Amino acid sequence: MINQYEQREASIIGVQHVSVDEVSRYGIVDGMEINKRLFSVNHLVEKPKKEDAPSNLAIMGRYILTPRIFEILSHLEPGSGGEIQLTDAIAELNRLESVYAYEFEGKRFDVGEKLGFIQTSIDYALQREDLKYELLKYLSSILEKELIK
Repeated sequence: MINQYEQREASIIGVQHVSVDEVSRYGIVDGMEINKRLFSVNHLVEKPKKEDAPSNLAIMGRYILTPRIFEILSHLEPGSGGEIQLTDAIAELNRLESVYAYEFEGKRFDVGEKLGFIQTSIDYALQREDLKYELLKYLSSILEKELIK
C-alpha cells in the first residue's frame, strides 16, 4: 500500500473481496480497475444492503490517507448508526482528490463480530508455543464430546 501511495501521491484504502452476503457489514467500493489489484474509486457506500451494493470489494480498515481527511472529519455530520463514519469522510475526500482502492494480500481478521473475534483469538493462540499444546488438547476434548452426542 505504501508503494501505491508513493506512486500515486494519493489516498489508498485497503480492500478485499467478500461474499455478497457479507457486503452489508462493510464499506463497499464502486471502482474502476486500473490493474489487477488497484482500483480508482468512483463511489463508496457504507454497509449497503446486498441488493444495493455496487460491488463486493470491501474496505478492510487499512488506510493511507492524505492530511485533508482531518479537515473533512472535523465538519462531518453523523451517518450510518448515528456515528461519524470514516467511509463517509473518504467519500467526501474522493470528491476533492483522487482516492484509490488497493486489494492487499494476507489474512484478515474480523473482530467486529463474535465468531470472528473467537477465530482470531484461537488463531493467535495457536501461534504461541506456550498456549498451542493446551489449546489443541482443549479443542480436541470439545470435538470429541460433540462427536459423541
